[in-house]
Amino acid sequence: MKDLVSASLLGCDLADLKNEIKSIEKAGADWLHCDVMDGVFVNNISFGTPVLKCVRKAASVPMDTHLMITDPIRYIDDYAELGSDNITFHLEAASDPQAVIDKIHSHGISAGISIKPGTPVSEVKPYLGSVDMVLVMTVEPGFGGQKFVADTLEKISEIRYILDSMGRTEVNIEVDGGVNGETVKLCREAGANVFVSGSYIFGAEDRVAAVGSLK
Repeated sequence: MKDLVSASLLGCDLADLKNEIKSIEKAGADWLHCDVMDGVFVNNISFGTPVLKCVRKAASVPMDTHLMITDPIRYIDDYAELGSDNITFHLEAASDPQAVIDKIHSHGISAGISIKPGTPVSEVKPYLGSVDMVLVMTVEPGFGGQKFVADTLEKISEIRYILDSMGRTEVNIEVDGGVNGETVKLCREAGANVFVSGSYIFGAEDRVAAVGSLK
């Protein structure tokens, strides 16, 4: 599996969005991670379609859209049509996760499913045969800059084992939250290969070095 860095725009200077995107692309980020929060599924509110349309125009790398919203199936068409390359939704927020996966796939794009630190792997297992990526939250979703939750490493390992047993070795495992030059090593050893990082990258004096440390 190829290691990929998905730079979280929550960590950037939104007042200088276009230049921040270009900066992080030059630093070697593979994807742009866009956290959409509704203030209901998570307490915080971030940004929605107007901002992501601007991101799509400015970005040359894939847009990794992470929906932290209730009843996500309502918004799949909108986020697919504005140019998302991958849409990840939360298992806990969907009444029919398979329907959401199918809706994403109907647009010909990658579908990801995410679980919170406290959600057992058994709940996501039924969907591992149809998703393209599993996002294991390594912090509680909703706020940036949190401390990495080490207990999530077991979930990563368990999901990778199940996927390998199914012959689905091409499925990405993404981690999001508290990912830096040290915790990334633990995540990689556990079986993750896509690393979301916001404040660690955007707050670095040397962004090239920060992205490189994650790879």
